[in-house]
Amino acid sequence: MQNVDNASKPVRSRPGRRSKVRYRTLLSLYALFAPTAILLIVFNYIPIYGIIIAFKDYSVFKGIMASDWVGLKHFKYFLNDDKFWIIFRNTLVINFYDLLFGFSAPILFALLANELYSKKFKRSMQTISYLPHFLSWIVVSGIFYSILSPQSGLFNHFLEWFGFEPIYFMTEPSLFRGLLVFAEIWKNVGWAAILYFAVIAGIDTNLYEAAWIDGASRWRQVIHITIPHLVPMIMLLFLLRLASIFDVGFERIFLMQNPLVYDVSDVISTYVYRVGLEQSQFSLTTAIGLTQSLLAFLLLIISNRLAKKLTGLGLY
Repeated sequence: MQNVDNASKPVRSRPGRRSKVRYRTLLSLYALFAPTAILLIVFNYIPIYGIIIAFKDYSVFKGIMASDWVGLKHFKYFLNDDKFWIIFRNTLVINFYDLLFGFSAPILFALLANELYSKKFKRSMQTISYLPHFLSWIVVSGIFYSILSPQSGLFNHFLEWFGFEPIYFMTEPSLFRGLLVFAEIWKNVGWAAILYFAVIAGIDTNLYEAAWIDGASRWRQVIHITIPHLVPMIMLLFLLRLASIFDVGFERIFLMQNPLVYDVSDVISTYVYRVGLEQSQFSLTTAIGLTQSLLAFLLLIISNRLAKKLTGLGLY
């Protein structure tokens, strides 16, 4: 009888045994995370040591430590350079266009695609919109140069049919920024809309049914149901986009620009490439990059605080 009573009692695990099991579980998780942590440290944190180049007249032959210390010499140089401020203005203007049109395009595309009744057509549209994202900027720039060519471009052929003169789109300063923004939208609108599609798919369908019973039109359902659910994701992506407002993207600008449109297309990344790599002014370009990173960091903190005060949402 005593043996039966003992068998019916639950077996309690020892504290030492539980701690060993927990330790093994954590050890396996840390082992999975270790390669990512090592790559992050090697490629993102160790190179921070190179910031010291901005305060020296760096020489490849002397090395970082043996190079002469010059303090804020390079910062003063580019801050007093009129050409740099033109480049800085181009960076902000192109980024503003990207933020105004390129950021809102995926939101609009997701809302419009969600209103399609045919599921097959909706999936086809989404798949087609994803495809340009997997093309490199080399291919995209080649497509635009081919279509907009004044001699053999398809677009200029249409203009000639209607009696207009061919337009040199890629060499026209007044049109080039618009082409840059359009190329960015065409390439990435579908891919950027994936997160919005995921949020829309997670909305409770009972909300739409209740709104329909109350007589709400599709337009009112979008305004009062779909968009409010998208606001947290929109705010998150907007803050992340603001953090990179001083970084337009090197590949797109470098591959699509030409000397005839440098005045409106030359940005910080292309300027750093020409001055830093082609002219070997490593200290100057490091100073520019450091200033760019600090401004982006400050902008992210300020915008995050404003977003939390206005909407209650933020990154942290």
